Amino acid sequence: MMTDPLLKPMHILLVDDNPNNLKVLSEAIQGHGWKALMATDGESAIEQTEYAHPDLILLDVMMPGIDGFETCRRLKANPITQNTPIIFMTALSDTTDKVKGLEIGAVDYITKPFQQEEVIARLKLHLKISYLTRTLEQRVQERTAELTKSLQKLQQTQLQLIQSEKMSTLGQLVAGIGHEINNPVGFLDGNTSHIKGYVNDLLRLIYLYQEKLPDPDPEIEDLVDEIDFEYITEDLPKLLSSMDQGISRLKDISLSLRTFARADMSSKVEYQIHEGIDSTLMLLKHRLKDSGDRPRIHTITQYGDLPPISCYPGQLNQVFMNIIANAIDAFDEYYHNHSHQAPLNEQNTLTITTSVDPQQQSVTICIQDNGPGMPIEVQARVFEPSFTTKPVGKGTGLGLAISYQIIVDKHDGQIRCFSMPGEGTKFIIILPI
Repeated sequence: MMTDPLLKPMHILLVDDNPNNLKVLSEAIQGHGWKALMATDGESAIEQTEYAHPDLILLDVMMPGIDGFETCRRLKANPITQNTPIIFMTALSDTTDKVKGLEIGAVDYITKPFQQEEVIARLKLHLKISYLTRTLEQRVQERTAELTKSLQKLQQTQLQLIQSEKMSTLGQLVAGIGHEINNPVGFLDGNTSHIKGYVNDLLRLIYLYQEKLPDPDPEIEDLVDEIDFEYITEDLPKLLSSMDQGISRLKDISLSLRTFARADMSSKVEYQIHEGIDSTLMLLKHRLKDSGDRPRIHTITQYGDLPPISCYPGQLNQVFMNIIANAIDAFDEYYHNHSHQAPLNEQNTLTITTSVDPQQQSVTICIQDNGPGMPIEVQARVFEPSFTTKPVGKGTGLGLAISYQIIVDKHDGQIRCFSMPGEGTKFIIILPI
């Protein structure tokens, strides 16, 4: 229930060089329970308004020194006093003065000689209007703040939904691919050793035939020359070794897929984050190679002796993926736009450093590139939802916003970005152990 503002003690400044007018007005105001402040010229009125902050000013037009109009102009030009309502006091016949007073900011006028009932009625009206205006402005500010907070909450909720959906879909897809790769890879790995044995046995048999039958049939000699038997016996072990390496690579990829897409549980689990970084680099290995005009990106890992930390592994892996993929995108975009210029650096480098702070019980992950960097205005907005500098269709602007939410909201950590054009970009992530 709103309290009547007129029941509160109000301070009204009376400005008039006529002592009789001040006395009459002062008695009328005090008789109504308000407090009267008095000034006899414009300069003292301005000074009192600045330090006493009256709720309303009754201002005479004709005064010595600066007149009422100039006094009003100065009050309205001062941020401290500009919102104080001013009522002019003028003679009944001075219509021009009334119009002029209203044009320069007065809210009303009172004519002389005074009628006390009219004065009190007009004061009541404008005090109430002033109070309602201030109250409305305050309520608008409060409502605006509430709406802003609600919008931020809605954006966070939207990001959480997007993140959950992305992680669910990505996790199912990647885990499924990893599982599907794992089955045939296991089959190949299990049979490669048998194939090696069979091949060695066949070669031994052929060598034994050559030893026991030194003079083979001419048709056999022709076939030996045709298939280049000597080259086959030399190259076949190499082919089998290459197959071994390929199978080993597929096993690593399968393991990385399953590590990266590790399902997050309802509570945090102990996890060695180096596994997540390594699996992310493995999955992005094809993008680190030479690509058109862009030379290879070299990766340097400088790992500290980190303990397992309590976290959501799948979500942290998503953060590593977003940051590293963005660094690769920055290299790609630079070389695409500057294909005819000299290389950006002698060697494109992505450096990942980890360390532990025993005192703070936290770990720090630093992911740094020597790419093109970004301007300060872009750096300031990298974590904003839907902000992106990539062309349409290349980015949604959600990757780093989701990363920020994962680190700060989900893990009570910190993530900061440092970048300068031409000097690369560095992301520092701090996570509690």
